[in-house]
Amino acid sequence: MTILPPLQFEAAVTRPLSVVFRVGDRWEGHDYTVEVVTARRGLDGFDVVVDFRDLEAALDRSLAPLQGRLLSDLGLDGPLALAQRLLLDLAPFVPAPARLKEVVLTDGTGRRLSVES
Repeated sequence: MTILPPLQFEAAVTRPLSVVFRVGDRWEGHDYTVEVVTARRGLDGFDVVVDFRDLEAALDRSLAPLQGRLLSDLGLDGPLALAQRLLLDLAPFVPAPARLKEVVLTDGTGRRLSVES
């Protein structure tokens, strides 16, 4: 009999975010869906990857000061820097053995930017 290792599970939460940033000589405003993806081998004692309430609360705290803002006023030069910052800000709120796998920004036209840890 072959014993298989625990399966890899993923769980994600999403939130809307509206920001403005400079592209060359012009300004662009984007409405994004921010997706935060967590992963772990196996599930915890409650059969979940992470507690969604804790992850959603951490994401809400991270997004609140960004909502409707000019990214350069926050020291961010565009969507990639934004996704990287969210990845760093949120990683401490994902308890081991789970991990923060990626942060995804999807705009209203379906263009997707993903940053993996």
